[in-house]
Amino acid sequence: MTKIDRYILLLFLRTVFVCFLSLAGIFIVFHAFTAFDDLVEQSRGGQSLPIVIVRFYGPYLILLFDMTGAIITLMAFLFTVGWLRRTGELTATLSAGISHGRIFRPMMIASLVIISSQLFCREMIIPLFRNSLTMKAENLDGETEQAVRPTFDQATGILIEGAKLKMKRLTISRPNFRIDADYGDFGDLILADTAVWVDANADHPGGYLATNVKRPEAIDRIPSSGLNDQLVLMTSSDQPWLASGECFIVTSVHPNMLQTQDTAVRLASIAELSGRVRNPDVHSSLSLQTTLHERIVRAPLDFGLVLLILPMVVNRRGRKLFVLIGSAVGIVLLFFLLKTIASALGGSGTLFSPGVAAWLPLLVVCPLAFVRLRAVQHV
Repeated sequence: MTKIDRYILLLFLRTVFVCFLSLAGIFIVFHAFTAFDDLVEQSRGGQSLPIVIVRFYGPYLILLFDMTGAIITLMAFLFTVGWLRRTGELTATLSAGISHGRIFRPMMIASLVIISSQLFCREMIIPLFRNSLTMKAENLDGETEQAVRPTFDQATGILIEGAKLKMKRLTISRPNFRIDADYGDFGDLILADTAVWVDANADHPGGYLATNVKRPEAIDRIPSSGLNDQLVLMTSSDQPWLASGECFIVTSVHPNMLQTQDTAVRLASIAELSGRVRNPDVHSSLSLQTTLHERIVRAPLDFGLVLLILPMVVNRRGRKLFVLIGSAVGIVLLFFLLKTIASALGGSGTLFSPGVAAWLPLLVVCPLAFVRLRAVQHV
């Protein structure tokens, strides 16, 4: 890396950093006006107010970076080139026989690194905090109650419902397991005080441990039952690892699938979304399948958007910086319009399947981005 490469790279990264801090500062200041009392209340639990603020806004800053990183990178690209042109440094470098493509190479590599960092945050970090990303300071520890989305397990014939869902503890309050299959004396309904998700181990597959079962009565005298030589409903009658009044319900419906908050899907990782779609026991909507494919293609699409703007910074027509920014905003709006139309088509099943609809913007953007990249390599 040459000295001019380091200079351009530092200028670009500094612009990205300043833009992000400005946006984050605006977000924190405006939100703190409405949530300050709740933050102060949280600090009375023993932690200082600055630590509470960092714990609350830290995950939101990561989410903000994921939502705006590509656009900030794009704007920083334009501002950096505009600054180089205004100071005459770009003209001096071009006069030495160096092409635009070579000058912009450090910024392109940095853009790829930023978009890759977004991908890492989106898949590895944000899903860890999604239960606390509710914009409410009282949910700082992620211990939120939400309604239970009724979900039918097609393999076992059991509809899972309940009063409230606590995701941090993976617990359903007052669960209802409505049975649409023949399980002997269990009848058509299992009622309990709580049901806690338990991962698979040597004693059982994954499922819910229902405690203090109200119905059916005398649960301890009902033998375990199942389908196709596979136990589904287990009781202490023949399962010594269960206590009195407990019933274990085998299912592949994880509590993540029972959430009603949009963050359950919007902030989930690709691996989790893929697991839901591939689960044959639970119906996957067209919108969920479209969301999965959109998440897969998002990183290359973001980088393609940066490459689409690249020829504009060459500015062979001598247009002013703010005219270039306006043109870039127009391309960005068209880009997101294309993504929105494709998402709507995939979610409704109109014209295209979810996979084709989600990949359609990439098929349109990537060839254009490649052609525009080649156009500036030797200019």
